[in-house]
Amino acid sequence: MSYTVRLIAGLIGTALFVIFVGELSRSISSGFAGFWGGFPFMIITIVVCLAAIYDYWDECVRKK
Repeated sequence: MSYTVRLIAGLIGTALFVIFVGELSRSISSGFAGFWGGFPFMIITIVVCLAAIYDYWDECVRKK
């Protein structure tokens, strides 16, 4: 797969993942769980999204 295709496909996939999981975390925190009930999930979501962004950078952006 070419560098450009990997860059674009990885960006789209990572962006969709981060948006989906971020909105899921927001809805849990603002819904029945409340802020403190959803806080642990929010922290886990932030760590996982940062790991996904780093993996995108490592696999698609950085030239080896």
